[in-house]
Amino acid sequence: MNCIIIDDEVTARVIIEQLCSKIPDLNVLDAFPDAMQAIKYLNQNEVDIIFLDIHMPDFNGFDFIQALKNPPKIILTTSDSQFAIEAFEYDCIVDYLVKPIVLPRFKRAIKKSLAIAVKPSEGLLNSSNIAVSSGDYLYINIDRRLIKIDIPSIYLVEAKGDYIHLKTESKNYTVHSTLKKIEEKLPDDLFLKVHRSFIINVQEIIDIEDNSVLIKKDIIPVSRSNRAELMKRLNLL
Repeated sequence: MNCIIIDDEVTARVIIEQLCSKIPDLNVLDAFPDAMQAIKYLNQNEVDIIFLDIHMPDFNGFDFIQALKNPPKIILTTSDSQFAIEAFEYDCIVDYLVKPIVLPRFKRAIKKSLAIAVKPSEGLLNSSNIAVSSGDYLYINIDRRLIKIDIPSIYLVEAKGDYIHLKTESKNYTVHSTLKKIEEKLPDDLFLKVHRSFIINVQEIIDIEDNSVLIKKDIIPVSRSNRAELMKRLNLL
């Protein structure tokens, strides 16, 4: 994958280039100190991913995105977490990394970008209704309200038709989305799809019997194809 970096801080550009060098097949084509130079470059070249800072003089990250006709996948890199809600509005933004960026979190962002397809000419989010703001929480869109949920508090996700049910420690939510879309946004070291209709938080398992697990008060079926992976994830004596 070819990528470019846009950040007005030299140190930040160097750090992201170093992180990129740790990812096989991720090729940094160029790095720019401002959005205008990047736009000129993109008029002549195509890239797969843009690492984009939000705070830049004259032309900020969101102005830059709106100036692109068909934006590629964009990973925001910023020291400010307060723009997570605004980032949620853009379908081309696949992740939101808060500086300082560590390699495991960076790798997760790249993995996510490989899994998400961005449709041409679509700047605004339309159907997913779920966006990850950082490694610790996500936002869901319910009745035009953005609700922040701590990811570790989610213990069960259930698919029902065109909707998913999110169960958390404090409250349950129904979101118009698919199990596949939320699976892409949940950390795979914490969550596991155990059935075509269920994703569980493996740390919340109380009991396992035959082909089912007990999560809180919910008995969840485990498909035969997923049972082996579940047993691998458990800390067995």
